[in-house]
Amino acid sequence: MRISAHTAKCRNRRFSLALLCVAMTLLLPAYAKQAQPPNGQPQMPRGQKHESRHEIERLEEAWRNALLQGNATALEPLLADDFMAITPSGTLQTKDQMLANVRAGKVHLTALDFSDRKFRFYGSTALVTVLAAISGANSEGNPIDGNYRYTHVYTRDAKGKWRIVNFEASRVRESGERK
Repeated sequence: MRISAHTAKCRNRRFSLALLCVAMTLLLPAYAKQAQPPNGQPQMPRGQKHESRHEIERLEEAWRNALLQGNATALEPLLADDFMAITPSGTLQTKDQMLANVRAGKVHLTALDFSDRKFRFYGSTALVTVLAAISGANSEGNPIDGNYRYTHVYTRDAKGKWRIVNFEASRVRESGERK
């Protein structure tokens, strides 16, 4: 039995298409697995990560200067509208509450020094953890000197600017120090 050239061409095309589908079915999962970082989050390109880190370092310095100067106007654009803080005493503060406290001088800082700063990026979110040595007093004149660990969570807003959406601080107790 003879098959026409057209029939043979169609069979070859179907065979090639089937072979391509089988190859994609076998190879695509392996490729997808390699393309994803271990934590499943999309990886930020190295150059963009480097640029974002420098931008956030500048924002961290702006945060530091605003707090040292008690400057709520400089602090405001650093915070996202839905900003939420957890203070070392465990209370929650919205953006408006934090800015009102800065304007009212509830805390007066004389020193705020950073060390042990770490940056992690997860797509359009960044986490910054810092050990901060603080000197100053609250509005009653009680000292708040000590070491604190804090975390800032940054996210990019609709305009591509990094904003702080969350802040949490904890006092680092020295061995033998009373609560």
